[in-house]
This record gives sequence, C-alpha cells and structure tokens, in this order.
Amino acid sequence: MVTESLKEVEKKVEEACKRAGRERSEVTLIAVSKTKPVEMLQEVYDTGVRDFGENKVQEMMDKYEVMPKDIHWHMLGHLQRNKVKYLMGKVALIHSVDSLRLAQEISAQSVKHEVTTDILIEVNIAGEASKFGTTREEAIALVEAAAKLPNIHICGLMTIAPYVENPEDNRKYFQQIRQLSVDIKRKNIDNVDMHVLSMGMSGDYEVAIEEGATMVRIGTGIFGARNYNI
Repeated sequence: MVTESLKEVEKKVEEACKRAGRERSEVTLIAVSKTKPVEMLQEVYDTGVRDFGENKVQEMMDKYEVMPKDIHWHMLGHLQRNKVKYLMGKVALIHSVDSLRLAQEISAQSVKHEVTTDILIEVNIAGEASKFGTTREEAIALVEAAAKLPNIHICGLMTIAPYVENPEDNRKYFQQIRQLSVDIKRKNIDNVDMHVLSMGMSGDYEVAIEEGATMVRIGTGIFGARNYNI
C-alpha cells in the first residue's frame, strides 16, 4: 500500500519536473512520517528514500534511535527553543526557523555541540493568521541578522501554502516565495545560500515543482491519512 502510493507520487514528481523542464535530481522528496509507525517508515526506506520529515522533536528522536543512520532527518514543525538542543548533530535541515531568537538558540547549541546546523527561514507567504513564519517584508532582515550567527548556515526558504481545493490557487504563493529567494540571493549575503526552496505538500506539490521547489514534503500522499489520536 505505502509502496504503491510512493510509486504514484514519484511518477507525479517526475512528470512535474518534465513539464517544468527540470531534472528529477533537482527535487528532493521528503517523506513526512509524523504519527506513523517505524514499520511504515522502514517500508519507504526500503524503496530507497532517505529523506524523512517530522513535526515534533520527541517523535524524531524516538525514530532516529531505531531507524538506519543514513537517513536525513528534516525538522518541519514549529520549533520551541528549549527543544533545539536535542536536534544537534542529528538533524540534516531545520525548515522552520521563523525568528531571530530561534536562530540564536540554534547557533548557541550548535557552538556548544561543535556542529554546524543547516536551516531554512520559514516565510508565511500568504499571511495566514493560523500559520507560523516570518512575513515576506521581514524575511530579508531576518536572513541578514541570522547569517551573522556562528555555526549555522542558511540554505534557503520554506513556506506552507494555504490549504486549497484547487492546487492552482497556490501557484501565486509559490511564485512569490521563489521571487523572494531570488531577491535574497542577489544581495550576496555572507553565509546565505538560496539553493533550497522547500514548498509543496501532498495537495499541491506538482504546482510547487513547476514553480521551482527543490524540496517537497509529502505525508498523506505516501502514508495515507494521519491518526492524531495516538
């Protein structure tokens, strides 16, 4: 079941890349495994997927302990500063950095643990009250300030587009976040590399790829509906 779903997602990723004139290798598929048991993760791992995303630090740590060590773990959810220390040396990329205070904590813990941590700046591109993320207007200032901190490296931007029935409705937001990344790249800020654009989820990842996503975060499309009661 999971393997079949993954094949279908992979096919759609390839087709979206073709439509956009892009190589399949330009897009990383992150299997968003929150609330799912390790048996399901192992099934996806066995197909060759090495990038997994989690929303909660504790759940990522529990899975990190029992899953193969060549997995790249992505922290996707809102991150509390008091949980940052647990991620050090274990997370490949933190997608959800939305404030300078959080960036400062990641920097401080990275120095303490003698590691360099890759991060993305999360931008609430649609300005939704229910979502985390810095505003489009404040994003550049946040990037400039965070870039001066030791032991972190800004790799790009992340956004969570609105939930929509028609994926086309989010195309404008994907275009806006891509343009923002271009604007930031043009500034040539030290310690900032805009090669990652993390956008697109199960409902709209094909449009996101067409608009330049380099990472798409697929949960339901691979694992099926989540059970939040566990």
